[in-house]
Amino acid sequence: MPTISTDAPLAVAVTRAIHVGDVEGLRRLLADDPDLAAVRLGDDDPGGMSRPLLHVATDWPGHFPRVAETIRVLVEAGADVRARFRGPHEETALHWAASSDDVEALHALLDAGADIDAQGAVIAGGTPLMDATAFGQWDAARALVARGARARASDLAALGMTDEVLAALSGGQPGEVDHAFWSACHGNQVATAQALVELGADVDWVPPWENATPLDIAARDGAHDVVRWLHGLGARSYDDVGS
Repeated sequence: MPTISTDAPLAVAVTRAIHVGDVEGLRRLLADDPDLAAVRLGDDDPGGMSRPLLHVATDWPGHFPRVAETIRVLVEAGADVRARFRGPHEETALHWAASSDDVEALHALLDAGADIDAQGAVIAGGTPLMDATAFGQWDAARALVARGARARASDLAALGMTDEVLAALSGGQPGEVDHAFWSACHGNQVATAQALVELGADVDWVPPWENATPLDIAARDGAHDVVRWLHGLGARSYDDVGS
């Protein structure tokens, strides 16, 4: 698969066509160069980074005009829907769509055969759903679950799917209740958080990946309903709990 510099004229032209939704212009570029759909933009030398064109279509902040059409055109021309970024992580285009809450792109990628449970996320090397819930991209998270993504109890808790959370936690490992509770607070899901407290969740639990209690994460994410409820329970911030 060829790699071209991001500032090469062809790279600039195809990136612009993708980002402005110029599907007709993209088709012309692909017709003029049959290998274009499979190129990578960037630098594949050691320490470099490169990305396929489907990653250009799902690059931050996402939501580019006519993105579903763009994805279909690229895949029809030979773009690999499961191709990965090369660099500090190995995310697929679906990871990137999930991370920017780009549901239109997400569905187009899945319809084209993207692996819904692909590993390699910047979040613990996990799935697109893990990216979506970690970054608070709730529309993408719900869409992924609806499309059949493998969901952990913590993912379900962040979406307020209380019955499913309780079923997933039946016979679970120690710490899963606390993790699910933290995620429910992250997602502003009071009813789910209340159900997890009844299961014995630690309202001041601090996860290993971040110095933030449920109160901290709820406050940071603007989960005001949860913040008020946690204050009523006497929940504390990390500065008060300590490490």
